Amino acid sequence: MNFTEWLGIRVVEESSEGVAIEIDTRDFYFNPDGSLHGGLIATLVDECVWFAMERSAKITRSSTTVELKVNYLRPLKNSTVARAKARLVKTGRTLCTGTVEVSDERGALCAIGIATYMLLDNRQDNPLTAPAAV
Repeated sequence: MNFTEWLGIRVVEESSEGVAIEIDTRDFYFNPDGSLHGGLIATLVDECVWFAMERSAKITRSSTTVELKVNYLRPLKNSTVARAKARLVKTGRTLCTGTVEVSDERGALCAIGIATYMLLDNRQDNPLTAPAAV
């Protein structure tokens, strides 16, 4: 099971411009004050752009996050679901950037973010993507 599966992130909407993902919130995702942990919100931003690259832009190359920025606008509280919606802004030869809006189950905007991924070369001679020697 990978991290995304463990968290229970699921794609709920797809279009040519981007995707929306959701996660059912669990009690231990919340801070003592009842707000959803900021690290989980940042994860939703990161994962949402990745899913948009995979599903909307049909990018199959390996990739890695090179920049992630999140602005927290209001606490995400009293919500059984957190939703993130990404739109790809620019897909180039080596970089892909997307913007994301994160909202609660009522649709209240709680955070906005931007994530940039580096698209890696999948050639066998690339030490970042070549299989490890056994």
